[in-house]
Amino acid sequence: MTNLFQAAGLEKEAPRPLADRLRPQRLAEVVGQDHLVGSDGTLTRMLKSGRVQSMILWGPPGSGKTTVARLLADETNLVFEQLSAIFSGVQDLRKAFDRAKSRRETGRGTLLFIDEIHRFNRAQQDGFLPVMEDGTITLVGATTENPSFELNGALLSRALTLVFHRLDAAALEELLVRAETDERRKLPLDVEARETLKAMADGDGRTILNMAEEVFGAVVESVAPINREALAKLVQRRAPLYDKSRDGHYNLISALHKAVRGSDPDASLYWLARMLDGGEDRLYIARRLVRMAIEDIGLADPQAVVQALSAKDVYDFLGSPEGELALAQTTVYLATAPKSNAAYMAYNAAMRTAKEHGSLSPPKHILNAPTKLMKEEGYGAGYAYDHGTAEGFSGQNYFPDEMARQQFYAPEGRGFEAEIKKRLEYWARLRAKRDP
Repeated sequence: MTNLFQAAGLEKEAPRPLADRLRPQRLAEVVGQDHLVGSDGTLTRMLKSGRVQSMILWGPPGSGKTTVARLLADETNLVFEQLSAIFSGVQDLRKAFDRAKSRRETGRGTLLFIDEIHRFNRAQQDGFLPVMEDGTITLVGATTENPSFELNGALLSRALTLVFHRLDAAALEELLVRAETDERRKLPLDVEARETLKAMADGDGRTILNMAEEVFGAVVESVAPINREALAKLVQRRAPLYDKSRDGHYNLISALHKAVRGSDPDASLYWLARMLDGGEDRLYIARRLVRMAIEDIGLADPQAVVQALSAKDVYDFLGSPEGELALAQTTVYLATAPKSNAAYMAYNAAMRTAKEHGSLSPPKHILNAPTKLMKEEGYGAGYAYDHGTAEGFSGQNYFPDEMARQQFYAPEGRGFEAEIKKRLEYWARLRAKRDP
């Protein structure tokens, strides 16, 4: 609804932030999302078809989700309504639905944009279903969280999920060029400082324009371009894009785990540093390092888990920031250790077999016989004491009588497991001789 301020034309004269002045007026002007708004993009094809369906826009902050939603409404002649799931409740949704129904009676459609839609609970999300199905609204929800985890399956099945990418260096550079055109002067930064500014933006278009506006306002046109050090003093670096309880948390620990598994100490240290810089709980990292030592290294290097547990103890003893070095050292140790998941796979196979075969009893010859009745039942009969054999190995069967011998553990032959493999092969030959 137009207010008196807007009707008088005063809104155009009011000061507006650079990011608002440079807001795209057409979908084709949105940067960094060519897979959506390019000549063959998903949204471009959708608009050409004349039908816009409900959708979930998933991507990091500053990637253009809100802008795209507004432009979709403009280019389809839908009335744009915006709500934030943080500040809105059931009553706000009902009022929005009622307004949309009234418009529909006059032949006008509504694009209802819900920012941070993952903040709505399951019941609130279900409330969208009937008005989406009967066409009362075209829902466009924006989220920074993985929709698969945060949104109802019923809601997702009725909406198209579009993924927005963090802006790359080329997209951020294009925004800086647009800012310079608007300001009618070059950004007063040398080449290195300009690259630093883009790195500080961390893929966020809104952030880079806000920082550029700060630089324009603080540095007069006649002054020589400032360097990286001066820029760092002028523009406060924002906190890394990392939510310890959400996707960022799981994505980075996954990256660290896979880099360690892939024996890449440099990439492992990078992802460790990203987590530390983002404020991740140090003991959580230590626990994950212990898991990596068990799952991916195992008996190829039995010292790996000792190193991981020691890193936890060192961090507990020293605290921050000295204790982080123990985590870094252990990360390098694990990344450069020989790898084997043989014990991990053997455990999983044994668990499956145990569940499949039920409560089979151990063979009687390996059971103790403390009573006369048990001896009469054959408990302990024929048991061979391994230490009493020449090789220290009896080769007896230790599986249930109703089950054939199984092999769960198959050492990889790397690191210490090479020695284990030799022993198992030796014992297998002895067993074969004694029980052909």
